[in-house]
Amino acid sequence: MAQAIFSGLLADRRPPTEIVSAGLLPAGRPMAPEALAAVEGSGRDMRGHRSRTVSASEISQADLVLGMTRAHVREVIALVPGSWSKSFTLKELVRRGELRGPRVPGQALGDWLESVGRGRQRQDLLGSSAAEDVEDPIGGSPARFSETAEELRDLCQRLVTLLDL
Repeated sequence: MAQAIFSGLLADRRPPTEIVSAGLLPAGRPMAPEALAAVEGSGRDMRGHRSRTVSASEISQADLVLGMTRAHVREVIALVPGSWSKSFTLKELVRRGELRGPRVPGQALGDWLESVGRGRQRQDLLGSSAAEDVEDPIGGSPARFSETAEELRDLCQRLVTLLDL
């Protein structure tokens, strides 16, 4: 859902920004019908979307890696230890970014991420946290999917503003 929402927010931006979604589970699964309904109208048709398993190569090539939960970010960092400075939960990056301030025009993304991550500790990723994790709505009601989509819309819009995209 986050990919559809974030891609929709950035669809008309120049230069184009590539948003890729990959997870930890086996690949090839379509989006849940409830998820499709929750992101309908977000600007990207996700009916043909199939899940993909994240690879070390993708992580290494990415400028920014966002997980929905601390567990996702832990797995990313375990797979590519050097990705620490560019891997955050979506909530963590928005929270830290709003405290640090938005990226200034001309500032490299990596430099902004470094400043946002200053003081961050690896043990900050232990456990789970409602303050840092976006709850997975799988198995929940359509209303729960809609609530999650609204939370993601808010977080993604705030991130677009912070990144000055």
